[in-house]
Amino acid sequence: MDIEIETSRLVLRPWSEADIEQLTLGLNDLDVAKWLAFVPHPYTASHARDWVSRCREIASASAQPTAYEFAIELKSELRAIGGISLNKIDPAAGTAGGGIWIANGYQGRGYGREAFDAKIRFAFRDLGLTKLVNGYFDGNESSWAMQRKLGYRPAGEVPSRCMADGRQTIEHVTTLLRSDWQGRVG
Repeated sequence: MDIEIETSRLVLRPWSEADIEQLTLGLNDLDVAKWLAFVPHPYTASHARDWVSRCREIASASAQPTAYEFAIELKSELRAIGGISLNKIDPAAGTAGGGIWIANGYQGRGYGREAFDAKIRFAFRDLGLTKLVNGYFDGNESSWAMQRKLGYRPAGEVPSRCMADGRQTIEHVTTLLRSDWQGRVG
């Protein structure tokens, strides 16, 4: 199921073959990959092709997907500048997880928050979920600052591993309840 979510500056849309170069450039940067659990380094065009193919399979697997994997396209440049996911969707429990990354040259401009806010709106309004679980690796204070501004709260810590550099780290788990989000957005 192909879904697009539009914001003032971005389009969250399915990954395509046309994104392979930008996907490779973005995730082959260790300064980006070091904050992601399942991204190898170096990240090659072959990895990107496999990812795009996997995303297509996920999208067409069932009428009620358990994940949405979006490219974050900057409208003014018509190119993918990052990725955002809503995954581990459990309709019965009303929960989902997810993550985000923004290519280095595009960080610090509010694109991550704009994309994250759109994902939250989609999860709560369109999918009817009641709780989102996210997280960030120890040391990634900018991710935590963004999540905190969006209403996420600390929920615990779990040991994790970064595939890109092999280090063991702590993942700080965060949650956002639909009721808290509704109180923030009205």
